[in-house]
Amino acid sequence: MKKILIVDDNKLNLTVAKNVLRSIYEVTAVTNGADALEAVGNQGFDLILLDINMPEMDGFEVLEKLKSDSASKDIPIIFLTADSDADTETKCFESGALDFIAKPFVPEVMRSRISRILELEDLRKSLAKKLLLKTQEVEDIQNKSQKDALTGLWNRNYTEKLVDEFFENGENGALMMIDMDNFKAINDNYGHIAGDRTLKMFAETLEKYCGKEDVLCRIGGDEFVVFVRSARTKNELSNLAGDILADLCRKLDECKFETNSSVSIGIAQSPADGKEFKELYNSADKALYYVKQNGKNSFHFYSDKKKAEDSRTSNAVDLNYLREIMGRTDSGHGAYLMDYDNFHHVYNFIRRFVERNNHDVSTLLFTAVSAAGGEPEISEVEAALEILEKAIYNSLRRVDVSTRYSSKQLIVILMNANAENSEMVAQRIIDVFNKLYTNGKIRLEYGIAQMNEESNLFI
Repeated sequence: MKKILIVDDNKLNLTVAKNVLRSIYEVTAVTNGADALEAVGNQGFDLILLDINMPEMDGFEVLEKLKSDSASKDIPIIFLTADSDADTETKCFESGALDFIAKPFVPEVMRSRISRILELEDLRKSLAKKLLLKTQEVEDIQNKSQKDALTGLWNRNYTEKLVDEFFENGENGALMMIDMDNFKAINDNYGHIAGDRTLKMFAETLEKYCGKEDVLCRIGGDEFVVFVRSARTKNELSNLAGDILADLCRKLDECKFETNSSVSIGIAQSPADGKEFKELYNSADKALYYVKQNGKNSFHFYSDKKKAEDSRTSNAVDLNYLREIMGRTDSGHGAYLMDYDNFHHVYNFIRRFVERNNHDVSTLLFTAVSAAGGEPEISEVEAALEILEKAIYNSLRRVDVSTRYSSKQLIVILMNANAENSEMVAQRIIDVFNKLYTNGKIRLEYGIAQMNEESNLFI
Protein backbone atom coordinates (compact mmCIF):
# COMPACT_ATOMS: atom_id res chain seq x y z
CA MET A 1 0.00 0.00 0.00
CA LYS A 2 1.34 3.45 -0.98
CA LYS A 3 2.19 5.83 1.90
CA ILE A 4 0.96 9.43 1.82
CA LEU A 5 1.83 12.32 4.13
CA ILE A 6 -0.79 15.10 4.54
CA VAL A 7 0.38 18.47 5.89
CA ASP A 8 -2.32 21.04 6.80
CA ASP A 9 -2.80 23.34 9.81
CA ASN A 10 -6.58 22.94 9.53
CA LYS A 11 -7.60 19.82 11.45
CA LEU A 12 -10.96 19.63 9.64
CA ASN A 13 -9.16 19.48 6.29
CA LEU A 14 -6.89 16.74 7.65
CA THR A 15 -9.87 14.70 8.82
CA VAL A 16 -11.65 15.04 5.47
CA ALA A 17 -8.53 14.10 3.50
CA LYS A 18 -7.79 11.10 5.73
CA ASN A 19 -11.36 9.82 5.37
CA VAL A 20 -11.18 10.15 1.58
CA LEU A 21 -7.85 8.33 1.24
CA ARG A 22 -7.42 5.87 4.15
CA SER A 23 -9.27 3.01 2.33
CA ILE A 24 -6.73 3.18 -0.53
CA TYR A 25 -3.49 4.44 1.04
CA GLU A 26 -1.57 4.40 4.32
CA VAL A 27 -2.06 7.97 5.54
CA THR A 28 0.00 10.05 8.01
CA ALA A 29 -1.24 13.53 8.97
CA VAL A 30 0.65 16.48 10.58
CA THR A 31 -0.35 20.10 11.18
CA ASN A 32 2.87 22.08 10.47
CA GLY A 33 6.03 22.17 8.36
CA ALA A 34 8.46 21.21 11.14
CA ASP A 35 6.52 18.04 11.94
CA ALA A 36 6.33 17.29 8.22
CA LEU A 37 10.12 17.46 7.82
CA GLU A 38 10.59 15.27 10.90
CA ALA A 39 8.10 12.69 9.61
CA VAL A 40 9.81 12.58 6.20
CA GLY A 41 13.17 12.06 7.92
CA ASN A 42 11.87 9.12 9.93
CA GLN A 43 10.04 7.21 7.21
CA GLY A 44 9.65 7.11 3.47
CA PHE A 45 6.58 8.45 1.69
CA ASP A 46 5.39 7.86 -1.85
CA LEU A 47 3.62 11.24 -2.04
CA ILE A 48 3.09 14.41 0.05
CA LEU A 49 -0.06 16.57 0.12
CA LEU A 50 1.24 19.96 1.29
CA ASP A 51 -0.85 22.97 2.33
CA ILE A 52 0.51 26.29 1.09
CA ASN A 53 -0.78 28.70 3.76
CA MET A 54 0.54 27.62 7.15
CA PRO A 55 1.93 29.68 10.08
CA GLU A 56 5.68 29.82 10.87
CA MET A 57 6.68 27.82 7.76
CA ASP A 58 4.50 27.91 4.62
CA GLY A 59 4.27 25.18 2.01
CA PHE A 60 6.82 26.77 -0.34
CA GLU A 61 9.45 26.87 2.43
CA VAL A 62 8.76 23.23 3.34
CA LEU A 63 9.04 22.23 -0.32
CA GLU A 64 12.36 24.05 -0.68
CA LYS A 65 13.80 22.15 2.30
CA LEU A 66 12.52 18.83 0.97
CA LYS A 67 14.09 19.46 -2.46
CA SER A 68 17.44 20.36 -0.89
CA ASP A 69 17.69 16.97 0.82
CA SER A 70 18.85 14.08 -1.37
CA ALA A 71 16.70 11.66 0.64
CA SER A 72 13.45 13.54 -0.07
CA LYS A 73 14.10 15.53 -3.25
CA ASP A 74 12.35 13.00 -5.52
CA ILE A 75 9.16 12.59 -3.45
CA PRO A 76 6.26 13.93 -5.57
CA ILE A 77 4.47 16.94 -4.03
CA ILE A 78 0.83 18.05 -4.55
CA PHE A 79 -0.07 21.43 -3.09
CA LEU A 80 -3.33 21.98 -1.20
CA THR A 81 -4.64 25.51 -1.71
CA ALA A 82 -7.76 27.61 -1.53
CA ASP A 83 -6.23 30.08 -4.00
CA SER A 84 -7.18 29.29 -7.58
CA ASP A 85 -5.65 32.31 -9.32
CA ALA A 86 -3.15 31.85 -12.18
CA ASP A 87 -0.21 33.36 -10.25
CA THR A 88 -0.58 30.79 -7.45
CA GLU A 89 -0.81 27.92 -9.94
CA THR A 90 2.30 29.15 -11.77
CA LYS A 91 4.28 29.47 -8.53
CA CYS A 92 3.23 25.95 -7.49
CA PHE A 93 4.66 24.40 -10.64
CA GLU A 94 7.77 26.62 -10.71
CA SER A 95 8.65 25.59 -7.14
CA GLY A 96 8.66 21.90 -8.09
CA ALA A 97 5.17 20.64 -7.26
CA LEU A 98 3.65 18.19 -9.74
CA ASP A 99 0.00 19.27 -9.20
CA PHE A 100 -2.34 21.11 -6.85
CA ILE A 101 -5.73 20.29 -5.34
CA ALA A 102 -8.19 23.08 -4.60
CA LYS A 103 -9.98 23.44 -1.30
CA PRO A 104 -12.62 22.49 -0.33
CA PHE A 105 -11.74 18.96 -1.42
CA VAL A 106 -13.83 17.09 -3.97
CA PRO A 107 -13.17 13.40 -3.10
CA GLU A 108 -13.29 12.08 -6.67
CA VAL A 109 -10.96 14.85 -7.91
CA MET A 110 -8.54 14.28 -5.02
CA ARG A 111 -8.35 10.51 -5.56
CA SER A 112 -8.02 10.94 -9.33
CA ARG A 113 -5.17 13.45 -9.14
CA ILE A 114 -3.29 11.47 -6.51
CA SER A 115 -3.70 8.25 -8.52
CA ARG A 116 -2.42 9.93 -11.69
CA ILE A 117 0.64 11.41 -9.97
CA LEU A 118 1.52 8.05 -8.33
CA GLU A 119 1.19 6.25 -11.68
CA LEU A 120 3.50 8.83 -13.29
CA GLU A 121 5.96 8.43 -10.40
CA ASP A 122 5.98 4.64 -10.81
CA LEU A 123 6.62 5.11 -14.52
CA ARG A 124 9.43 7.60 -13.79
CA LYS A 125 11.10 5.18 -11.37
CA SER A 126 10.77 2.34 -13.86
CA LEU A 127 12.32 4.41 -16.66
CA ALA A 128 15.07 5.66 -14.33
CA LYS A 129 15.91 2.08 -13.36
CA LYS A 130 16.01 0.98 -17.00
CA LEU A 131 18.19 3.97 -17.86
CA LEU A 132 20.57 3.12 -15.00
CA LEU A 133 20.81 -0.50 -16.18
CA LYS A 134 21.44 0.60 -19.76
CA THR A 135 24.07 3.09 -18.58
CA GLN A 136 25.79 0.34 -16.61
CA GLU A 137 25.64 -1.96 -19.65
CA VAL A 138 27.24 0.73 -21.81
CA GLU A 139 29.93 1.32 -19.18
CA ASP A 140 30.56 -2.44 -18.93
CA ILE A 141 30.87 -2.71 -22.72
CA GLN A 142 33.18 0.30 -22.78
CA ASN A 143 35.33 -1.14 -19.99
CA LYS A 144 35.55 -4.48 -21.78
CA SER A 145 36.67 -2.72 -24.95
CA GLN A 146 39.29 -0.74 -23.03
CA LYS A 147 40.49 -3.16 -20.37
CA ASP A 148 42.24 -6.49 -20.20
CA ALA A 149 39.74 -9.07 -18.96
CA LEU A 150 42.20 -10.98 -16.74
CA THR A 151 44.07 -8.19 -14.93
CA GLY A 152 41.72 -5.20 -15.23
CA LEU A 153 44.53 -3.06 -16.65
CA TRP A 154 44.06 -0.98 -19.81
CA ASN A 155 44.56 -2.79 -23.10
CA ARG A 156 47.00 -1.87 -25.88
CA ASN A 157 44.59 0.14 -28.05
CA TYR A 158 43.25 2.30 -25.22
CA THR A 159 46.73 2.86 -23.76
CA GLU A 160 48.01 4.04 -27.14
CA LYS A 161 45.10 6.48 -27.35
CA LEU A 162 45.69 7.82 -23.81
CA VAL A 163 49.44 8.27 -24.23
CA ASP A 164 49.07 10.02 -27.60
CA GLU A 165 46.53 12.39 -26.02
CA PHE A 166 49.09 13.24 -23.32
CA PHE A 167 51.67 14.03 -26.00
CA GLU A 168 49.17 16.17 -27.92
CA ASN A 169 48.68 18.19 -24.73
CA GLY A 170 52.41 18.86 -24.51
CA GLU A 171 53.17 16.30 -21.79
CA ASN A 172 56.19 14.03 -21.61
CA GLY A 173 56.88 10.82 -19.76
CA ALA A 174 58.65 7.49 -19.77
CA LEU A 175 57.47 4.12 -21.01
CA MET A 176 58.54 0.88 -19.35
CA MET A 177 58.07 -2.46 -21.06
CA ILE A 178 58.02 -5.21 -18.44
CA ASP A 179 58.27 -8.83 -19.52
CA MET A 180 58.37 -12.06 -17.53
CA ASP A 181 61.18 -14.38 -18.58
CA ASN A 182 60.23 -18.03 -19.08
CA PHE A 183 56.54 -17.44 -18.40
CA LYS A 184 55.50 -20.18 -20.81
CA ALA A 185 57.28 -22.72 -18.60
CA ILE A 186 54.93 -21.75 -15.75
CA ASN A 187 51.88 -22.49 -17.91
CA ASP A 188 53.42 -25.70 -19.24
CA ASN A 189 54.58 -27.06 -15.89
CA TYR A 190 51.98 -25.72 -13.46
CA GLY A 191 48.92 -25.06 -15.62
CA HIS A 192 47.16 -21.97 -16.92
CA ILE A 193 45.43 -21.29 -13.59
CA ALA A 194 48.86 -20.80 -11.99
CA GLY A 195 49.86 -18.70 -14.99
CA ASP A 196 46.78 -16.49 -14.62
CA ARG A 197 47.45 -16.03 -10.90
CA THR A 198 51.00 -14.96 -11.72
CA LEU A 199 49.80 -12.41 -14.28
CA LYS A 200 47.34 -10.97 -11.75
CA MET A 201 50.16 -10.76 -9.22
CA PHE A 202 52.20 -8.82 -11.81
CA ALA A 203 49.33 -6.38 -12.35
CA GLU A 204 48.77 -5.83 -8.62
CA THR A 205 52.47 -5.23 -8.05
CA LEU A 206 52.64 -2.64 -10.83
CA GLU A 207 49.59 -0.85 -9.38
CA LYS A 208 51.42 -0.71 -6.04
CA TYR A 209 54.37 1.20 -7.52
CA CYS A 210 52.58 3.48 -9.97
CA GLY A 211 50.78 6.75 -9.32
CA LYS A 212 47.14 7.56 -10.09
CA GLU A 213 48.14 9.53 -13.18
CA ASP A 214 50.33 6.75 -14.61
CA VAL A 215 48.93 4.38 -17.23
CA LEU A 216 49.16 0.62 -16.65
CA CYS A 217 48.60 -1.75 -19.54
CA ARG A 218 48.78 -5.45 -20.32
CA ILE A 219 49.92 -5.67 -23.93
CA GLY A 220 49.30 -9.42 -24.09
CA GLY A 221 50.74 -12.65 -22.77
CA ASP A 222 53.32 -11.82 -20.10
CA GLU A 223 54.12 -8.36 -21.46
CA PHE A 224 53.10 -5.22 -19.56
CA VAL A 225 53.57 -1.50 -20.14
CA VAL A 226 53.81 1.31 -17.60
CA PHE A 227 53.66 4.89 -18.86
CA VAL A 228 54.99 7.22 -16.16
CA ARG A 229 53.40 10.63 -16.68
CA SER A 230 55.02 12.73 -14.01
CA ALA A 231 58.42 14.20 -14.81
CA ARG A 232 61.10 11.83 -13.54
CA THR A 233 64.86 11.97 -13.78
CA LYS A 234 66.72 9.00 -15.13
CA ASN A 235 67.92 8.22 -11.63
CA GLU A 236 64.34 8.25 -10.33
CA LEU A 237 63.22 5.97 -13.14
CA SER A 238 66.12 3.64 -12.37
CA ASN A 239 65.04 3.45 -8.74
CA LEU A 240 61.44 2.77 -9.76
CA ALA A 241 62.46 0.07 -12.23
CA GLY A 242 64.79 -1.47 -9.66
CA ASP A 243 62.05 -1.57 -7.01
CA ILE A 244 59.55 -3.15 -9.42
CA LEU A 245 62.14 -5.67 -10.58
CA ALA A 246 63.14 -6.66 -7.06
CA ASP A 247 59.57 -7.01 -5.81
CA LEU A 248 58.39 -9.04 -8.80
CA CYS A 249 61.38 -11.37 -8.63
CA ARG A 250 60.86 -11.85 -4.88
CA LYS A 251 57.24 -12.78 -5.45
CA LEU A 252 58.20 -15.18 -8.24
CA ASP A 253 60.64 -16.85 -5.85
CA GLU A 254 57.89 -17.16 -3.25
CA CYS A 255 55.77 -19.03 -5.81
CA LYS A 256 58.43 -21.80 -5.77
CA PHE A 257 58.29 -22.25 -9.54
CA GLU A 258 61.15 -24.36 -10.84
CA THR A 259 61.22 -22.49 -14.13
CA ASN A 260 64.07 -20.01 -13.68
CA SER A 261 61.53 -17.20 -14.20
CA SER A 262 62.68 -13.60 -13.85
CA VAL A 263 61.78 -10.11 -15.06
CA SER A 264 63.23 -7.87 -17.78
CA ILE A 265 62.45 -4.17 -18.26
CA GLY A 266 63.12 -1.84 -21.20
CA ILE A 267 62.77 1.93 -20.68
CA ALA A 268 62.30 4.74 -23.20
CA GLN A 269 61.87 8.44 -22.43
CA SER A 270 60.04 11.13 -24.37
CA PRO A 271 60.76 13.24 -26.27
CA ALA A 272 64.30 11.95 -26.85
CA ASP A 273 63.26 8.34 -27.61
CA GLY A 274 59.90 9.09 -29.24
CA LYS A 275 57.15 11.70 -29.46
CA GLU A 276 54.21 9.32 -29.85
CA PHE A 277 53.25 5.98 -28.36
CA LYS A 278 54.44 3.77 -31.22
CA GLU A 279 57.86 5.42 -31.35
CA LEU A 280 58.29 5.18 -27.60
CA TYR A 281 57.00 1.59 -27.58
CA ASN A 282 59.49 0.55 -30.28
CA SER A 283 62.36 2.20 -28.40
CA ALA A 284 61.39 0.49 -25.13
CA ASP A 285 61.03 -2.79 -27.03
CA LYS A 286 64.60 -2.49 -28.29
CA ALA A 287 65.81 -1.74 -24.77
CA LEU A 288 63.93 -4.81 -23.52
CA TYR A 289 65.44 -6.88 -26.32
CA TYR A 290 68.89 -5.78 -25.16
CA VAL A 291 68.13 -7.06 -21.65
CA LYS A 292 66.85 -10.36 -23.05
CA GLN A 293 70.05 -10.87 -25.01
CA ASN A 294 72.31 -9.95 -22.12
CA GLY A 295 71.31 -12.23 -19.29
CA LYS A 296 67.74 -11.03 -18.55
CA ASN A 297 66.59 -10.14 -15.00
CA SER A 298 67.58 -6.47 -15.35
CA PHE A 299 66.49 -3.15 -16.86
CA HIS A 300 67.99 -1.03 -19.62
CA PHE A 301 67.44 2.46 -21.04
CA TYR A 302 67.16 2.82 -24.80
CA SER A 303 69.31 5.98 -24.59
CA ASP A 304 72.21 3.95 -23.15
CA LYS A 305 72.76 2.28 -26.51
CA LYS A 306 73.81 5.54 -28.17
CA LYS A 307 75.95 6.49 -25.19
CA ALA A 308 77.77 3.18 -25.43
CA GLU A 309 78.39 3.75 -29.13
CA ASP A 310 79.65 7.29 -28.47
CA SER A 311 81.92 5.94 -25.74
CA ARG A 312 83.43 3.38 -28.09
CA THR A 313 83.98 6.09 -30.69
CA SER A 314 85.80 8.38 -28.28
CA ASN A 315 88.10 5.71 -26.81
CA ALA A 316 91.47 4.97 -28.34
CA VAL A 317 91.81 1.18 -28.49
CA ASP A 318 94.96 -0.79 -29.11
CA LEU A 319 94.54 -2.61 -32.45
CA ASN A 320 95.84 -5.94 -31.14
CA TYR A 321 93.45 -5.76 -28.18
CA LEU A 322 90.56 -4.90 -30.50
CA ARG A 323 91.41 -7.82 -32.79
CA GLU A 324 91.49 -10.13 -29.77
CA ILE A 325 88.12 -9.17 -28.30
CA MET A 326 86.38 -8.99 -31.68
CA GLY A 327 87.85 -12.34 -32.70
CA ARG A 328 86.62 -14.27 -29.69
CA THR A 329 84.29 -17.11 -30.63
CA ASP A 330 81.31 -18.62 -28.87
CA SER A 331 81.07 -22.38 -29.20
CA GLY A 332 77.44 -22.42 -28.08
CA HIS A 333 74.39 -23.01 -30.22
CA GLY A 334 71.73 -20.62 -31.46
CA ALA A 335 71.50 -17.97 -34.14
CA TYR A 336 72.63 -14.43 -33.42
CA LEU A 337 69.56 -12.24 -32.85
CA MET A 338 70.23 -8.64 -33.86
CA ASP A 339 68.34 -5.38 -34.16
CA TYR A 340 67.45 -4.40 -37.70
CA ASP A 341 69.94 -1.56 -38.09
CA ASN A 342 72.91 -3.79 -37.30
CA PHE A 343 71.42 -6.70 -39.23
CA HIS A 344 71.16 -4.56 -42.34
CA HIS A 345 74.92 -3.92 -42.29
CA VAL A 346 75.68 -7.60 -41.68
CA TYR A 347 73.38 -8.58 -44.53
CA ASN A 348 75.05 -6.27 -47.01
CA PHE A 349 78.48 -7.44 -45.88
CA ILE A 350 77.50 -11.09 -46.42
CA ARG A 351 75.95 -10.26 -49.79
CA ARG A 352 79.18 -8.66 -51.02
CA PHE A 353 81.09 -11.66 -49.68
CA VAL A 354 78.81 -14.05 -51.59
CA GLU A 355 79.14 -12.09 -54.81
CA ARG A 356 82.92 -12.41 -54.63
CA ASN A 357 83.23 -15.98 -53.33
CA ASN A 358 80.13 -17.73 -54.68
CA HIS A 359 79.07 -19.30 -51.35
CA ASP A 360 75.63 -20.79 -50.71
CA VAL A 361 73.74 -18.38 -48.47
CA SER A 362 69.96 -18.32 -48.13
CA THR A 363 67.53 -15.78 -46.75
CA LEU A 364 64.34 -16.92 -45.00
CA LEU A 365 61.46 -14.54 -44.45
CA PHE A 366 58.85 -15.68 -41.90
CA THR A 367 55.50 -13.88 -41.78
CA ALA A 368 52.94 -14.25 -38.98
CA VAL A 369 49.36 -14.38 -40.31
CA SER A 370 46.00 -15.06 -38.72
CA ALA A 371 45.09 -18.74 -38.78
CA ALA A 372 41.42 -17.76 -39.13
CA GLY A 373 42.01 -15.20 -41.87
CA GLY A 374 41.78 -11.43 -41.67
CA GLU A 375 44.02 -9.11 -39.70
CA PRO A 376 45.62 -10.79 -36.64
CA GLU A 377 45.56 -9.20 -33.18
CA ILE A 378 48.69 -7.14 -32.48
CA SER A 379 49.19 -8.67 -29.04
CA GLU A 380 48.88 -12.21 -30.41
CA VAL A 381 51.39 -11.47 -33.20
CA GLU A 382 53.84 -10.09 -30.62
CA ALA A 383 53.51 -13.23 -28.51
CA ALA A 384 53.93 -15.47 -31.56
CA LEU A 385 57.02 -13.58 -32.82
CA GLU A 386 58.67 -13.86 -29.43
CA ILE A 387 58.15 -17.62 -29.57
CA LEU A 388 59.40 -17.68 -33.17
CA GLU A 389 62.61 -15.97 -32.03
CA LYS A 390 63.08 -18.73 -29.46
CA ALA A 391 62.40 -21.37 -32.13
CA ILE A 392 64.98 -19.78 -34.43
CA TYR A 393 67.54 -19.52 -31.64
CA ASN A 394 67.05 -23.18 -30.69
CA SER A 395 67.02 -24.48 -34.26
CA LEU A 396 70.05 -22.79 -35.83
CA ARG A 397 73.80 -22.56 -35.52
CA ARG A 398 75.81 -19.70 -34.08
CA VAL A 399 76.93 -18.71 -37.60
CA ASP A 400 73.35 -17.88 -38.65
CA VAL A 401 71.85 -14.44 -38.09
CA SER A 402 68.27 -13.27 -37.49
CA THR A 403 66.34 -10.05 -36.92
CA ARG A 404 62.79 -8.78 -36.66
CA TYR A 405 62.07 -7.18 -40.04
CA SER A 406 58.62 -5.74 -39.31
CA SER A 407 55.83 -6.05 -36.76
CA LYS A 408 54.83 -9.36 -38.39
CA GLN A 409 58.04 -10.67 -39.97
CA LEU A 410 61.45 -12.10 -39.10
CA ILE A 411 64.41 -12.59 -41.42
CA VAL A 412 67.05 -15.30 -41.08
CA ILE A 413 70.37 -15.57 -42.95
CA LEU A 414 71.51 -19.20 -43.33
CA MET A 415 75.21 -19.57 -44.01
CA ASN A 416 76.39 -22.42 -46.25
CA ALA A 417 72.83 -23.44 -47.09
CA ASN A 418 71.43 -24.22 -50.53
CA ALA A 419 67.74 -24.20 -51.44
CA GLU A 420 67.15 -27.82 -50.34
CA ASN A 421 68.89 -27.34 -46.99
CA SER A 422 67.04 -24.06 -46.42
CA GLU A 423 63.70 -25.77 -46.94
CA MET A 424 64.60 -28.35 -44.29
CA VAL A 425 65.72 -25.64 -41.87
CA ALA A 426 62.53 -23.66 -42.40
CA GLN A 427 60.41 -26.72 -41.66
CA ARG A 428 62.47 -27.45 -38.55
CA ILE A 429 61.92 -23.91 -37.26
CA ILE A 430 58.17 -24.18 -37.90
CA ASP A 431 58.03 -27.55 -36.13
CA VAL A 432 59.74 -26.08 -33.05
CA PHE A 433 57.45 -23.04 -33.20
CA ASN A 434 54.34 -25.21 -33.34
CA LYS A 435 55.48 -27.13 -30.25
CA LEU A 436 56.07 -23.92 -28.29
CA TYR A 437 53.08 -21.93 -29.57
CA THR A 438 49.82 -23.56 -28.48
CA ASN A 439 47.21 -20.81 -29.00
CA GLY A 440 46.62 -21.74 -32.63
CA LYS A 441 45.62 -18.18 -33.58
CA ILE A 442 48.76 -17.47 -35.62
CA ARG A 443 50.37 -19.54 -38.36
CA LEU A 444 53.65 -18.96 -40.17
CA GLU A 445 54.26 -18.45 -43.87
CA TYR A 446 57.78 -18.31 -45.25
CA GLY A 447 59.73 -17.55 -48.37
CA ILE A 448 63.27 -18.61 -49.36
CA ALA A 449 65.72 -16.78 -51.59
CA GLN A 450 69.31 -17.60 -52.43
CA MET A 451 71.45 -14.56 -51.85
CA ASN A 452 72.84 -14.67 -55.40
CA GLU A 453 69.30 -14.30 -56.77
CA GLU A 454 69.38 -10.52 -56.73
CA SER A 455 65.75 -10.10 -57.79
CA ASN A 456 64.48 -12.11 -54.81
CA LEU A 457 66.34 -10.38 -52.00
CA PHE A 458 64.16 -9.22 -49.16
CA ILE A 459 66.27 -6.32 -47.91
